[in-house]
Amino acid sequence: MIGVGIIGLGTVGTGTYRILTEHKSLIQEKTGLDIKVIRVAETDPQKIKGKRIAGGLVTGDALDILNDPRIDIVVELIGGIRPAYDYIAHALKKKKWVVTANKALLAERGDMLFRIAGQNQCEIGFEASVCGGIPVIRAIRDGLIGNRITYMLGILNGTSNYILTKMTDEGISFDNALRNAQQHGFAEKDPTFDIEGIDAAHKLAILVRLAFSYPIRMADIVTGGISRIEPMDIDSAKEFGYRIKLLAIARDDNGLIEARVEPAMIPLTHPMSNVHGVYNAVYVVGDKVGPNLFYGRGAGSEPTGSAVVSDIIDMAHRIRGKNNFIRLPIYTNSKEMKKGGESSVPYYMRFTAQDRPGVLSKISGILAQHNISISAVTQKGRKETGYVPIVMLTHEAVEGNLKKATAAIDRLSFVRGRSLYIRIEEGGL
Repeated sequence: MIGVGIIGLGTVGTGTYRILTEHKSLIQEKTGLDIKVIRVAETDPQKIKGKRIAGGLVTGDALDILNDPRIDIVVELIGGIRPAYDYIAHALKKKKWVVTANKALLAERGDMLFRIAGQNQCEIGFEASVCGGIPVIRAIRDGLIGNRITYMLGILNGTSNYILTKMTDEGISFDNALRNAQQHGFAEKDPTFDIEGIDAAHKLAILVRLAFSYPIRMADIVTGGISRIEPMDIDSAKEFGYRIKLLAIARDDNGLIEARVEPAMIPLTHPMSNVHGVYNAVYVVGDKVGPNLFYGRGAGSEPTGSAVVSDIIDMAHRIRGKNNFIRLPIYTNSKEMKKGGESSVPYYMRFTAQDRPGVLSKISGILAQHNISISAVTQKGRKETGYVPIVMLTHEAVEGNLKKATAAIDRLSFVRGRSLYIRIEEGGL
């Protein structure tokens, strides 16, 4: 028998408990493993109320799980940095294996925990930390082990993808789409982590460490959000043959690593452009296998619980078999991060300027001074105020030059408000 203790009975904890108990016979038939939930720790009575938890299993103190000799695997599902870090470190020092869905903790302090795990010959499973029920961690770590992964493209946050889908399908504003997401339970009351790309950046940090064997820090990831996207931008993207998504982008260009999360335009012909609503997807390119697409529900009680259970079963096999092979991150010293501003791609740009002669030539002149050439330009129609949106596509441009040019254009007397630019990501096709 393999004993399991679950810390946290929220959405994912509940899903994990249900799968382990309701599918106990199915799991045993498929694996030959007797996996039993020994204790569940939860301090909030409201999270226990109405849930069919077997009598005597629930405790209000996580230490009851960490110090129980019957428990082989500790499942941490409370989220956040503290006390989750302390619980996991305690469990590892007690020689207990750990499963977690805590992407923020792994992104910020994962290396310290993996070090503790190695010192104690234990392992941390984290399949559920990225894209819920999509088995992308296992695919990268095991299925693509014979490949040098060169490129990854991800839609890693269901909230932002839902908002952009509503804006695209219904032509509504960002604010209205956000309210809709909150009403349907797809966005938190404070949605900052989702809409500003922070949640996706946490997940991308985990993927980069696995795929590129590089100890990336959160500060290394260029991060931006979707709050400035307007219906006009979505319509313009469609006219040019693109769709706007919040994309997590990572490249390994012969040891030079680039990682960023930001809104980007992707061709309508790319499979990632058709990932809608709260769904997630990861597009991975290996040097031997070529492109692979992983798609599915990126959150939710049972999809994420399913990923947690997959880690538990994998660990149980190796614990029972006394397998001494412990999988921990292995990093290489031969790689480095691309410096900020060095990225070079085509861009979409939008300015709001007075509708009078000479405006377009002045803007074009500033772009030319910064080595930026225009591939297409449209004017969206005169407004009553006398100002008009000007939309451009550029040829490939260095990001640092683009930022300087945009700042200079925004200082012009006939330009109103902040200009917007969005990278165009061809998606490795």
